[in-house]
Amino acid sequence: MSSLKDRVAIVTGASRGIGLGIAKELVERGAKVCVTARKPEPLAEAVAELGGPDVAIAVPGKADDTAHQDEAIARTIEAFGRLDMLVNNTGINPVYGPVLDIDPAAAAKILGVNVLAPLSWTKRARDAWMGEHGGSVVNVASIGGLRASPGIGLYGVSKAALIRLTMELGAELGPGIRVNAVAPAVVKTKFATALYEGREEEVAAAYPLKRLGVPADIAGAVAFLLSEDAGWITGQTLVLDGGVTLGGGL
Repeated sequence: MSSLKDRVAIVTGASRGIGLGIAKELVERGAKVCVTARKPEPLAEAVAELGGPDVAIAVPGKADDTAHQDEAIARTIEAFGRLDMLVNNTGINPVYGPVLDIDPAAAAKILGVNVLAPLSWTKRARDAWMGEHGGSVVNVASIGGLRASPGIGLYGVSKAALIRLTMELGAELGPGIRVNAVAPAVVKTKFATALYEGREEEVAAAYPLKRLGVPADIAGAVAFLLSEDAGWITGQTLVLDGGVTLGGGL
């Protein structure tokens, strides 16, 4: 894979799980990163795990807060001199149940964080650096955006919208900025615990590769899409699912 040496990324929702896994992969490939999440303490631990302030900084805040977005982008450019890559990883799913039973305020919050925040982050990254210098964006979607996902249906709706947003931005922002997405199945993180805890073997049995994902499975694909190895790819969503969508398993 092409080196990411001297390139700079923001990874949202990166104090743990998939986001931290992506940040680690980028640092290992030579990049410097800004990681964001709501709580300062886990972010500080993440920075230490990534190698300290020479390669990583943290900016706490809410992903859908435009003031936080502006601060993170400004501090990244101040610390590292540029902003080449953006990974919109933050996602929420605070409710479970039928779509028609979801409180409208909760529905609006899901769509705000999972769809409108990535749009806003991308706009601000373009305006601050990428519009003039070029760059690459990866949105973390879900296979829930590709088919019905009972119980987490509005989360699926938001991820379907994010996949479509990826297509629209890919068309609008070329040639200087590429925008792609990944759509994981169940990945073993704290966020997804309810989908497999206590029955991992049963859930994994539906996957042709007979295991659930781990953050490294997603991180490598994201690093590829951000790199020049994917220089002729934009507006696409790469499904990372252990083959589960081939057979219709959960």
